[in-house]
Amino acid sequence: MASTLSQLKFGGLRGLRAKLLRRYEHKPLVSCLVGLYGCRWRRYERSFTQPGECCCNKLLAVCLLSEGQKLYLHWSHKIGILVSLTFSIVATAVLSDLWSKEWKTLLLSFQITAPYLHVGGVLLMTALAWTIALHFFRMNSRVRQGLILGFYLSVLSALYLVPLGLYSPCIKEDGTLGPAPALLGHRGAPMLAPENTLMSFEKAVEAGSEGLETDVTISFDGVPFLMHDQTLKRTTNVQEVFPNRTDHPAAMFTWSELESLNAGAWFLSHDPFGTVGSLGADDRLRAEKQPVCSLHDFLQLAARKDKLVIFDLYRPPRGHPYRDTWIQRTLEVIHNESSILSSQVLWLPSDLRALVQEMDPELQQTSGSRLPLEELQSNNIIKLNLHYSSMSAQLVREYAAVNISTNLYVISQPWLFSLAWCSGVQSVTTNAPQILRSMKSPLLVMSPDEYNLMWILTDVVSLVLILFIFFFHWWRERGLAFCTGGKITPDNGTYSKFKTELSDIWSVSSTHSQAERTPNLATVSEH
Repeated sequence: MASTLSQLKFGGLRGLRAKLLRRYEHKPLVSCLVGLYGCRWRRYERSFTQPGECCCNKLLAVCLLSEGQKLYLHWSHKIGILVSLTFSIVATAVLSDLWSKEWKTLLLSFQITAPYLHVGGVLLMTALAWTIALHFFRMNSRVRQGLILGFYLSVLSALYLVPLGLYSPCIKEDGTLGPAPALLGHRGAPMLAPENTLMSFEKAVEAGSEGLETDVTISFDGVPFLMHDQTLKRTTNVQEVFPNRTDHPAAMFTWSELESLNAGAWFLSHDPFGTVGSLGADDRLRAEKQPVCSLHDFLQLAARKDKLVIFDLYRPPRGHPYRDTWIQRTLEVIHNESSILSSQVLWLPSDLRALVQEMDPELQQTSGSRLPLEELQSNNIIKLNLHYSSMSAQLVREYAAVNISTNLYVISQPWLFSLAWCSGVQSVTTNAPQILRSMKSPLLVMSPDEYNLMWILTDVVSLVLILFIFFFHWWRERGLAFCTGGKITPDNGTYSKFKTELSDIWSVSSTHSQAERTPNLATVSEH
């Protein structure tokens, strides 16, 4: 009697364990994935599919594989995968060539996002532990088990230790963050008004810019005016007013001809930054009527508002009467035709710099190239104007140590401005002074103690979860083998085959349900 009771208890525990294991098999989930993968929802539909009804999805196939299912791909699947891989490789190569300069931006973004990318990478590897453990305990080959586990642990360990070599200027001790960089409006505020127009510079001043940046060209009759492009085609209505001179250099037009052009209507029709919709009716009307702006008017505005100015100065083309005297003519406007102070002008042109310094030593000499410190000091350079891809906290500190400040262009994204702020940059040229001015502190800045806590906590939680996942799969596979009397393989009846026209999907079956039903039938027959 005791022996029978013991056997009943053992059988009850064995049945309970089998039920728990079968509950984990979650056939409804696998069946749902199968239905989505092959467009088959009813039982009888699993045995056949009409041509053209397949809606296979590569993501669903990956989900099925992660659940331990085998996929016998149809030839059309294999061709689709090959085409997808080929397209991805070609697209990546083309985009890498077209966006070669953007790779530097991507690398810069890692400096500010690296702490969070580390957390994301650890979470991803933790999620992959489920699939790795599932396949690890179902492999029969010790070599394959060792290879897959070794590779996984190597990558995981590297991710755990990445913060030891990680650098981010936004991980700073409390109290070491310097002031926000000063803002120079790039061609004014081109998100709020047509670029290089008086309205644009007024909007930049209203947005809180400490300086104004522009581009200067000299007209055929010697009037310096503001124009970035070599021609007038993009930012004026030259095609309507002078249809036969659309592609002529902007410098080959006289000032009276330039005054007859409209330099604002294009802004409303092209909406280069997608911001026209935010403008009021008055601003739209004013923007539509903006003329070409002269250097004189630009300098007068800066003088009234006490703003710094910096500009690129373009040498006129051959055949232009001011081709050899373009610098002298520009200095004449600064000295004799405007009320701006020389100390407000950041002189950027490198041509005839020695002559310019001799004529006006009060101009703030600015270099557009990253030169050796000795050369910069010998040329009396007090400011560098560099592309943001040259950003380096170490270089900024080295230049600042010899009283050379750094301005970076063109920075309009808050994350990039945050990186410049954390790096100690003194000023930036921006298209969005109205956005950057509202920032009270850099994005994603943290102290070393906060980051160390985040790093250690992430690694510890990840390690605990991975150990639990591996233990769970070990317990599950051991339990299934114990209940069925053998190791789980795709050939001993523990998988059932869902056939479709385009793929065969193996899924875990409930082989124990028959075992449960047999005693019940025996009980009924006894009565």
